[in-house]
Amino acid sequence: MALPAELKPLAEKNFNADCARHLINRAGFGGTPEQINALASLGLQKSVNALVDYESRPYLDKQLTQFDKDIMRLPTDEERQMQQEARRSKDEAALEKFQRERNREKSADREQIQEMQKWWLQRMIETPRPLEEKMTLFWHGHFANGYRTVEESWNMLQQNQLFREHATGNFAKLLRKVIRDPSMIKYLDNDQNRKNRPNENLARELMELFTLGEGRGYTENDIKEGARALTGLTFRDNDPYFDANNHDGADKTIFGYTGTHNGDDFANLILAKKECSEFICMKLYRFFVNDAPGEFTKDQKAAIAAMGRVFLQSKGELKPLLKALFCSEHFHHPANRGAIIKSPIQLIVQSVRQFHTPVRSLSVLNSASDLMGQNLFQPPSVKGWDGARSWINTSTMFTRQNLLVYLLTGRSPKSQEWESSNEGFDATHLVNAVRAIDGTVPMQDGVAWLMQFCLATPPRSERTAAVMQCFTQRKLKLDNNGIIEALCLITAIPEYQLC
Repeated sequence: MALPAELKPLAEKNFNADCARHLINRAGFGGTPEQINALASLGLQKSVNALVDYESRPYLDKQLTQFDKDIMRLPTDEERQMQQEARRSKDEAALEKFQRERNREKSADREQIQEMQKWWLQRMIETPRPLEEKMTLFWHGHFANGYRTVEESWNMLQQNQLFREHATGNFAKLLRKVIRDPSMIKYLDNDQNRKNRPNENLARELMELFTLGEGRGYTENDIKEGARALTGLTFRDNDPYFDANNHDGADKTIFGYTGTHNGDDFANLILAKKECSEFICMKLYRFFVNDAPGEFTKDQKAAIAAMGRVFLQSKGELKPLLKALFCSEHFHHPANRGAIIKSPIQLIVQSVRQFHTPVRSLSVLNSASDLMGQNLFQPPSVKGWDGARSWINTSTMFTRQNLLVYLLTGRSPKSQEWESSNEGFDATHLVNAVRAIDGTVPMQDGVAWLMQFCLATPPRSERTAAVMQCFTQRKLKLDNNGIIEALCLITAIPEYQLC
């Protein structure tokens, strides 16, 4: 496939350790100095292929046997009859018993979604396939729905697995699965979308937030007709189900095309519009390249348009697009380094993977992520997380800094109800690159190296000088305790919040 000029590949000779660190931060969740050096040694194309073509690497927790899909099970026919009889006879004791059992199931399900949050966070930290989890997180924020509305943990996990299965696959296939996903159907009320009584929620959000963008390429009539096309798409228990009796099989006119369109036809009509490729590529650009606020620059618009052309040429296959993007000069341009504010999940997972700290407590990490504005399986609305500058305010910055101290030292901030951790952390491996023959680490070289390793852009001289001054005044050494103290200082620098 011939690539657009705007996605011209970076020359292999220009791919160095800084480029490798940028690549692994963006296409994954960061890496140790050894992992970064390994990528730099591979070269650009092989490094990108290793990250994108991840299927040969081990797959974690394939069976998910630790979770119960029947916590919120449907009542049996016998149980339904007993409930109906209790209502008819006004048997308050029996009705109360049924309600207690339902409340118990809901409580157990809320506990299970918390375990699922920890499971996914641990998976992101441990996975040998970081792009798979990064894209799963992307789709979770793009096709956003939350547990508080769905109230079915297993359905949320099913959706999570759907996003993982199609993480870097074909967008058209993923879209057709999403409109049948029980979690999405519940969240946007498509189980209430019936022939002669259409519900427009899924049709509206499908175009406005998931594929075309608000007010781009569709009309209110397209929403109404699209809703009719989606009638009959519902679920039974935990499985997608097409209810032919509730499907409107009459003619519908969508985007000017008339026919007996069903849900797949509606999706295909959306996918054929140029606004769809532009919108998806814009979202991917903000996620992987630059979350620039406001209007894009001329060069950014050109890069997004080029991504859109690759997307169309590959018929919605994401791997060719991601490979072209991650290899491009544009992706590696200095203007796009440190151009994304780390999401809470990126901050947590990258810090653990980058420094190789102990995980300490998954419950604490999930609690911290929630405090910082990103609660897994619970986006704030169907729009997902706003991201970018919305991640940063005085409250979240306080939590961000406390979190890094907790990961590095195990110390718990008194203002947060986090348990302290006594698990040790050996940070000495982080400065092996500048270690002298006698095993010592020269102070100035060590601090400069840590600054370069930790920050997404070359450190400002005054930042390095401030860290050096602290070490000089306190007569610290770059032994393990000194390295950890240096990391506590560096991670408190505002630039550490950038990726």
